[in-house]
Amino acid sequence: MTDLETAFPQPVFYVPFRHGRYDVAPGLVKFGRGEFAADARVFQFDETFGAFRRAKQKSRGEGVGKYYCTSGLTVNVAEEAARFIVRRLVVDCSDAFSEASSEHGLELCCGPSGETLSFDGRMRLLNSEYVDALDALAAQVQEDFAIVSSDNGRHWLSAAHVCLPNGWAPAEKVGGTFADVHAPVAGMAEMNRRGDEMAKVMLGAVDGLVRFAWGVTFDDELNHHPDRPRAAFDPARPRAFVRVERQTIWGLPRVGAALFTIRTYVYDCERFRADAPLRLALGSALRSMSAESRVYKGLGVHFDELVAWIDQAGKA
Repeated sequence: MTDLETAFPQPVFYVPFRHGRYDVAPGLVKFGRGEFAADARVFQFDETFGAFRRAKQKSRGEGVGKYYCTSGLTVNVAEEAARFIVRRLVVDCSDAFSEASSEHGLELCCGPSGETLSFDGRMRLLNSEYVDALDALAAQVQEDFAIVSSDNGRHWLSAAHVCLPNGWAPAEKVGGTFADVHAPVAGMAEMNRRGDEMAKVMLGAVDGLVRFAWGVTFDDELNHHPDRPRAAFDPARPRAFVRVERQTIWGLPRVGAALFTIRTYVYDCERFRADAPLRLALGSALRSMSAESRVYKGLGVHFDELVAWIDQAGKA
């Protein structure tokens, strides 16, 4: 752990279900809004950085191509996305990242990892064991990345660098449209019919958009790739976690693309059970899920026991 890492704050505590409902909706808001100072940052660093970096390295050890997949990703789009990431790192965490011009292009000094990345004038990586610039940059942050490209009226997921997926495989999504990517999601039928419209919103998000997604899991593993076994709820020894994703969306109009960042937060359910308003909100939100959503979220088995366990804390 670096000295800089020990100075990072505690993780932000996001509760997107405070209203007590489970919503299947875009839920898009303008970037920068929120109650936390960290909401003004695309890339949020906290004291869990080391755990995230190790989890990403472990995923990459299984095979980079399992978690970093591309389809029709052009040099121009990759360059624009890399430039955006570097620019925001220097702005969002200026005490941890700095850039300098070099004879070949630029160098990015990455304080949290202790690495220095060198790029040429087209943001091609010069001096690293990483696959390319996007791969190297993904190793410096706690977020995962995805890119949507467009051309001649069509759009598709052109890149997914997702080392910490939540129940989906990047290789199965890359190349697909908005509707293709979200087809398995319960309750998404109406939005999928508006897939082209949704893509236009994302491609036009030059000032940034933010949305949150959440669910309940029964382990605190960051990598929930579908080929990894997932823990089940054990009513005899109950243990559960709220998994929240903060997703930011940035239009890159010069190249007709959009960059997504996906940051995962995992909170022990005991934190919610111990707080009456949070406990009531979580129980209410879970009960509001449709049967299809419960199955999709991995809560189809022992759902009643899970909710009863959450409620029980208020009756002790």
